[in-house]
Amino acid sequence: MLDIRRLSLICEFARRGSIAATAAALGYTPSAVSQQLATLEREAGTALLDRTSRSAELTEAGRRLVAHAERILALVEEAESDLSAHASTPSGRVVVTAFPTAAVAFAPAVARALRRHRELTLRLRQSRSGRGIREVQSGEVDIALVDDWYGRSRTQENLQVFPLLRDPLVLVVPRRHPMADPQVPLDLYALRDEPWMATPDGEPSRLAVDRLLADVGGAQPVAWEFEGLSTILGLVAKGLGIAAVPALALAAGVRGIAVRALPGSPISREVQAVVRPSSLHRPSVAATLRAIHVSARLIAMDLEPVESLQTSQPG
Repeated sequence: MLDIRRLSLICEFARRGSIAATAAALGYTPSAVSQQLATLEREAGTALLDRTSRSAELTEAGRRLVAHAERILALVEEAESDLSAHASTPSGRVVVTAFPTAAVAFAPAVARALRRHRELTLRLRQSRSGRGIREVQSGEVDIALVDDWYGRSRTQENLQVFPLLRDPLVLVVPRRHPMADPQVPLDLYALRDEPWMATPDGEPSRLAVDRLLADVGGAQPVAWEFEGLSTILGLVAKGLGIAAVPALALAAGVRGIAVRALPGSPISREVQAVVRPSSLHRPSVAATLRAIHVSARLIAMDLEPVESLQTSQPG
């Protein structure tokens, strides 16, 4: 009989493309993954992987088994959801993944909202942009908080997407910068030659900044690139440059910066929760999703006055 845990493992291999990547994603050693897949081959009675000294890929039989396994795993989750739906109290573990700024912003309110569910355990972890949807699809996590700059996440096959809030791009400058004064009209053209800081090329927030600067005729090449918006905010606070960041990043509470709303219709992203429809019947997932919606409303209220927001604490 085929072992369901090994079926899950070969599905993960199909998504990751290599034994090493599968091991890293699941926290196993490559040798352990290889041994489990070899055991699955014996259970199936046929070769599932075509192995060489440096790589491995699915055989035709392996691809067929993955297709069956994905349906089997979905049915197992549906059965678990149906059984747990009759439980009167949310219980068990719920795994939520979020992009870094959402993890920081949502964690306090979600934790407070779930404290009354004493039998429910929440695991909130961070993931890089773009991975959350794949992790929900694979069953690694129950809920993913994702950011969408271009309206691409609204329809996802076999997933349900819940809009949470709109997160506009805002300008952050050092507290003593001339543009820190909200009474001074914001002129992006005058800022084109400033030392801009941004995340590396390819990051969604960097693409948004490039769009912003392109709208004002372009700017000097970004000389300062840093991983993590909190790092960028800290450097702005020290007077080393200026930046445009999603307003949600301000939840980190960095001192010594001034925040200005961008003129016109600012570039923004939509923050969304993504879940598998089959898991919505689980009381634990439903309770966590409700807590996320409540948190989103509170965060949205905090973002409303961003046009006049200014952190005036000493740096």
